[in-house]
This record gives sequence, structure tokens and C-alpha cells, in this order.
Amino acid sequence: MGIYEFVVNRIYQLCKERDITPNALSYSAGVSQSTIKSILNGESKNPGIVTIKKICDGLDITVIQLFDVPEYAQLEQELK
Repeated sequence: MGIYEFVVNRIYQLCKERDITPNALSYSAGVSQSTIKSILNGESKNPGIVTIKKICDGLDITVIQLFDVPEYAQLEQELK
């Protein structure tokens, strides 16, 4: 799994934990539904940090919390 797949999986995981849809996330994050869809469907493989920050805000987490999970730590090992 690469960083992009990690981010997509993490967004889906956090939406599921909060019982919200990606469309609801787009509303709470202030990001268009098409942007969320393009990220989650693999059409936008390099979302900007501003978009990631808005998504985190919509999920009520920090950017650090997005990445502060064992799966990311394992991914960091694989990237070295």
C-alpha cells in the first residue's frame, strides 16, 4: 500500500467511525463533492495539503491524527 491508498482508506475508516458518508464529509469540510469523489476514486492522486487539512477539519481531527496510526508507521518503514 502506498501513501495515497493509505489516505483513501483512512478517510473511509474515519467516515465509517463517524457514521457519515463522503457527501456529508464534503459538506462539513467545505470541500466540493466532486473533489472528495475524485480523491476517493483515485482520479486525484495528489490532493493538496489545504484540501487534506479541510478534510481533517470536517472529520474533527488534526492532520497529525490522520497519520498517527500503526498502519502509517508501517508504511513509513516500507518507504525507507
